[in-house]
Amino acid sequence: MTDPAQLAEQVIARCRKLASFSEDAGSLRRTFLSPPMRDVHQEIASWLEPLGMKVHIDAAGNLRAVYAAQGPSSRRLIIGSHLDTVPNAGAFDGILGVVIAIALLEALAGERLSYAIEIVGFSEEEGVRFGTPFIGSRALVGRLDESLLNARDSNGITVRRAITDFGLEPKEIPQAAIADDVCGYLEFHIEQGPVLDSLGLPLGVVEAIAGQSRLGFTFTGRANHAGTTPMNLRQDAMAATAEWITAVERHASTAPGLVATVGSVHASPGAVNVIAGQVRATLDVRHKEDGDRLGTVSCLTGFAKAIARRRMLIVSCTTNLNQPAVVMDPLLTNQVEEAIRKAGCTPHRMVSGAGHDAMILAEKVPAAMVFLRTPGGISHDPAESVSMDDVAKAIECGLHLLCQLSSSPKFQTRTFRA
Repeated sequence: MTDPAQLAEQVIARCRKLASFSEDAGSLRRTFLSPPMRDVHQEIASWLEPLGMKVHIDAAGNLRAVYAAQGPSSRRLIIGSHLDTVPNAGAFDGILGVVIAIALLEALAGERLSYAIEIVGFSEEEGVRFGTPFIGSRALVGRLDESLLNARDSNGITVRRAITDFGLEPKEIPQAAIADDVCGYLEFHIEQGPVLDSLGLPLGVVEAIAGQSRLGFTFTGRANHAGTTPMNLRQDAMAATAEWITAVERHASTAPGLVATVGSVHASPGAVNVIAGQVRATLDVRHKEDGDRLGTVSCLTGFAKAIARRRMLIVSCTTNLNQPAVVMDPLLTNQVEEAIRKAGCTPHRMVSGAGHDAMILAEKVPAAMVFLRTPGGISHDPAESVSMDDVAKAIECGLHLLCQLSSSPKFQTRTFRA
């Protein structure tokens, strides 16, 4: 097997190479089936094909390739993450998990295991283009439905049309779903937070992924002249939204483990001398306990209605995502912890506040995640980084894990949930 330390430098260089494929000049943005995604597919294929792996793109735009098992076994482990990014992104979120998966196969140097390994680069996880995340992984669990296919981006293009424009066939999406030969899913990912960095630990074991609610609120008042309308006669949608935002922050600050974010605000007509007649705002609520999350959503929605009523405005609300919290598979999680120890690291069990494709795959198959330390806790930003030593430890951990699973009859008899 190839030394993990020798592969770590190549992993980082490859991530930075893929970061050069962007929709924007001077910064990284790569959304669902945008033109730069073709370049990413071609680049990754050039790394996989020398390993004897045939790459194909499924009807949901996911890159997929299989590394065959040692014998006739039809069982397979999926290792993957996402290929899309947020605007003004860093080079490692998502992509690192795919590149580490490839490095693991290269480190095997032709050795075959008792199960096959399928590499998956998901077409979409962030929810940037269509406002709803996990398009790629939803296809694998059979949840890429008509309502999502009909969702539109800011240019009015539907998901279905985007798939067709990329040269794929929406009618073939059911063929992207995983079958009962998949015995597990593994995802390497940067933590995207400061916990491991604060503890001085390179790797973490994800026990659970917090549930998420994403909503859109529209406050509708009355646009009017900013200079001639007295303050007491205004129906200012922006002022109502601002009051609600502070209420969101105040409430979330008093609840342990809860995070709530108003991440986007758009005022209309948006002129400096016009009172805003309408404001659209987003709300993101996350908690490891679904009851607390849903209770918070109800409370914050109530705040919005009360503020609008008092200010003589109308407020409407739509739910774009209601993703329950997901517990990672105990057997796989224990195996990850053992592999981290074998790599000479102290494992730290933690809850992921960010959503990941693993929470979608966990609906059908046992799933686990390995977190890598994020220096400074910075993510979704060009300053996002990883340590070369941490990447080497992740590869070493991954190799131990693959060997452990290869000799575990219990793992390979895990059942697919129909």
